[in-house]
Amino acid sequence: MQERYRTVARVGVHEIEINKSRFLCSLAPAATEQEAQDFIQRVRKEHPGATHNCYAYVIGADGAVQKASDDGEPGGTAGVPMLQMLLRREVRYAVAVVTRYYGGVKLGAGGLIRAYGGAVGEALDTLGTITRQRFRLATVTVDHQRAGKLENDLRATGRDVRDVRYAAEVTLEIGLPEADVEAFRAWLADTTAGTAVLELGGEAYGTV
Repeated sequence: MQERYRTVARVGVHEIEINKSRFLCSLAPAATEQEAQDFIQRVRKEHPGATHNCYAYVIGADGAVQKASDDGEPGGTAGVPMLQMLLRREVRYAVAVVTRYYGGVKLGAGGLIRAYGGAVGEALDTLGTITRQRFRLATVTVDHQRAGKLENDLRATGRDVRDVRYAAEVTLEIGLPEADVEAFRAWLADTTAGTAVLELGGEAYGTV
C-alpha cells in the first residue's frame, strides 16, 4: 500500500475564460468510482446547456482506477490532459469535471489541451490539496485515573486520537504510522507505568 497520497481538500468550482469560452472546473474528493460517477452526473444536471462536460478521475492511493472522457471534444484534447494534470500533481481519490460553454472561437487541439489541463491545475491551486498518510489503527485501554492525562499527552504529541469511550475502563482509538508502533508501545508503557493495554487493528488513511 502507498504510505501517503494527496487529494482534493474540498468540493468547489473554479472558472477560467479563454477566447470567450468559459471553462468551469468542478473538483471533489471521491472515495469510490461510484462516488466519482455520481459527482459527474450531478455536474451534468447543473449545466444542461453546456457544450461539453469532460471529466477525469483517479481512485486508489496507487492510482489503480483512472478514467477520462472528452465528451465530444476532439479525441485526447480534454479528458486525457485533465487526467494527466491530476496524476502530475499526485492527486488521488479525486474527480474533476470541466464544463465548457463555447464562446464562438475555436481553440485548436493544442489550445484545448492547455485549456482543459490548465483549468484542472488552476482549480487545484485555488481549492487546495491535503495529504493523507497510512496509519495503523490501535486501541489503548487504561484506567480512569490515568485516562485524562494520557489523552492530553497523546494530543500534545500530535497523535491521531479518533475516539474516546468511557466504561469500566477508558478506551482510546488512535492512528499510528507503522514505523512508530514499537516506539509508541515503549512510550505508552513508560507513561502509564505499564498499566495501559495496546491492541493493534487494521489500517486506514488519516490527514497529516
